[in-house]
Amino acid sequence: MKADKEMKGLFEKSYGYVIFPNVGKGAVVVGGAAGTGAVYEHGKQIGIAKLTQVSVGFQFGGQAYREVIFFENKDAMDRFKDNRIELSAQVSAVAAASGASANAKYVEGVMVFTMQKGGLMYEASVGGQKFKFEAN
Repeated sequence: MKADKEMKGLFEKSYGYVIFPNVGKGAVVVGGAAGTGAVYEHGKQIGIAKLTQVSVGFQFGGQAYREVIFFENKDAMDRFKDNRIELSAQVSAVAAASGASANAKYVEGVMVFTMQKGGLMYEASVGGQKFKFEAN
């Protein structure tokens, strides 16, 4: 919310969200990413989620970033809790920056924001991410 003050409204209005405070990603042609985050429904923490990603193609380097996934409605949240959400190449992440949330849109009930923490990497997609939800 420091990068985009308007993001507070997304946290208040979304059905639920998951916050991954630290996702590590690295690659030399074949890449991978992993992180653990807290899952919230109606503002109350209900569990944790593990994020994994494998990618193949021209890519090199490493990076650390934060990721927040918002769920627009109960259906999208239930798909996530049932481990039926996988971010495809069609879902693009919005870089968290001043004013970015004002024009962000849900795709199939899901909206993704990322914020780079450090590192340098030639490639920065969220396609191919899979999640495993564990209730409290």
